[in-house]
Amino acid sequence: QGKGTMLDQYGRDLTKAAAEGAMDPLVGREDEIDRTIQILARRQKNNPVLIGEPGVGKTAIAEGLAQRIATGDIPDLLQGKRIIQLDLAMLLAGTKYRGEFEERLKNVIKEVLDSKRQIILMIDEI
Repeated sequence: QGKGTMLDQYGRDLTKAAAEGAMDPLVGREDEIDRTIQILARRQKNNPVLIGEPGVGKTAIAEGLAQRIATGDIPDLLQGKRIIQLDLAMLLAGTKYRGEFEERLKNVIKEVLDSKRQIILMIDEI
């Protein structure tokens, strides 16, 4: 498998979608996006977790962050980062053998780690 194929296969590049204009503009989530940016910009404990009932706008916050990255309206530390939304259902689909899902997930995480901190992985509906 070539470089990036696991994330291409099981994820959606929100930053690319935002840059291509494939997302609706986000209104009214600036505070949550700003707080997420603050957390991502920390040296340690920089993994934001958005918790809430389905439909309250957690994904919209990630999409808004992707739009800010795409337009450059973001601190230097986050410039050029990619937000990849991992599709767990797709990752699980077609796994027949014990350990197959875990192997796929391990390969996805390896790809993220190999990106040298250029990828922000979003795991939705976990």
